[in-house]
Amino acid sequence: MSKWKKTRVLWKKAELRSNIPETRKMTRETLKEMLNRYQMVYVKPDVGTYGNGVMRVEMKENGGGYRYQNGLKVRSFTSFDPMFESIRKHTRRRRYLVQKGIHLTRYRKRRFDIRVMVQQSPKRKWEATGVIGRVGDPRKVVTNVHNGGKITPIETLLAAYMPDKQKRVFVSRLKKLGTMAAKQLHRQFRGIKEIGLDVALDRQLHPWVLEANTCPDPYIFNKLKDKRIFGKIARYARAYGRI
Repeated sequence: MSKWKKTRVLWKKAELRSNIPETRKMTRETLKEMLNRYQMVYVKPDVGTYGNGVMRVEMKENGGGYRYQNGLKVRSFTSFDPMFESIRKHTRRRRYLVQKGIHLTRYRKRRFDIRVMVQQSPKRKWEATGVIGRVGDPRKVVTNVHNGGKITPIETLLAAYMPDKQKRVFVSRLKKLGTMAAKQLHRQFRGIKEIGLDVALDRQLHPWVLEANTCPDPYIFNKLKDKRIFGKIARYARAYGRI
């Protein structure tokens, strides 16, 4: 499903707007404009999975040129136009989006983000059934498990940033954000029964919705020691025919 369409639907919900990074269709003009505004952005395919095709693009400080990373390869340029032409060779004729870059919080010097699993219960109520952390491969720009990311309990990741009581409140906020996003998407896309909300925390621990996956991998939760979480996710998924 189109990331652009999902982002537009989420943006219509006023309560979600402060959690959605600016996202636009990528053109030469929008990429340059957003680099001037944010210095670092991500470009991603409008339709795609597992973080494939995602690139981090940066404008170096003090007029030092530009660079982008695709997979493990980093390329630098003295000016914008040659860089854009190089990026376009990767995007070909597919639609790409450009999104405000979020400088992710870190765990043991590695960037991490969060997956919030939200499902319809057997009684058709939207419920956040799992929250999990994904610690990225330090050589890559994405945290996806299928791209080298490592599953880590959310409590472990937050331990360096807040005490236990505050962690519980913070996770509850993430769950509320997830259910709000699911309900909003369901208004437009009536067939969805689950979403996997990818959330980044910036250096002030403000949550940003990077993407809403409408066919999320439930099995990443089976990697947690607490098997009750995956048990519930699987039970709900069986109820609506996913597993």
